[in-house]
Amino acid sequence: MNDILYVGKHSVTYRVPRHEHDSWEFIYCTDGSGELQFDDGTLPYAAGSIAIIPPFVPHANFSTVGFTNIHINMSDMTLHLRRPIIISDDGNKSVLSVFTGVFFQYYENPDQREALLSAYGTLIAAYLLAYHKTSSLSAVVQQIENDIIRNYADPGYALDEYLHTLPYSYDYLRKLFQKEIGMTPHKYLTDKRLQTAASMLCSAYNDGNITQVAHLCGFRESLYFSRMFKKKYGVSPSFYYAERVRSLKPHPDSDSMKIMMDSPDE
Repeated sequence: MNDILYVGKHSVTYRVPRHEHDSWEFIYCTDGSGELQFDDGTLPYAAGSIAIIPPFVPHANFSTVGFTNIHINMSDMTLHLRRPIIISDDGNKSVLSVFTGVFFQYYENPDQREALLSAYGTLIAAYLLAYHKTSSLSAVVQQIENDIIRNYADPGYALDEYLHTLPYSYDYLRKLFQKEIGMTPHKYLTDKRLQTAASMLCSAYNDGNITQVAHLCGFRESLYFSRMFKKKYGVSPSFYYAERVRSLKPHPDSDSMKIMMDSPDE
């Protein structure tokens, strides 16, 4: 859940060739300006801009004046975007402080890296969700998303009933939501519940009670929850929890904790 795979920096650079990743990429421009080039257009950026690029989206980076950045690759993100976007940091450069902290922990603090990077991954996801401008969503889609977020943990939440209270046809709302969010309202609801469950299973405060996790995340039946969880993550909730516990146990050989530091093409 929101796992940090790689962190890197670019010193003054003018061009990065076309490439793609099988993970999410987040690029914080620390100085300069330029444009990210995609198959269907470009996105300009400047210092303080953060690019969010979904997996398997080919892109290149070009600048006439040069740019510097910190870039982070992450997997299993709690973001629902199909297209790259650019967002801006705030006046206090809050996001920059997080990216800088991640870079330090990744390279300079190996003893505490695993636990701290996990926390940083969750924080990055929260920041990017909060800073993502919702103006690109229509009012009704934003209304539906907000209702899902408010109620997803309630096993009695009836999404269909809510959709039928809105002054639009059910099919229209379903298609509009899928067009703007990238999935149907029901898929969004299920993903939100499963992502929360995965996060809870990774929590130090969870004892592996699958039935309790299922209920707290909005699932009426633990068997249905387990089936949907395995469909999304490839393993059962109990196995997911057991692997997380195993990964947190100290290893007798500290060399086994080393992370490959070779940089992917950026």
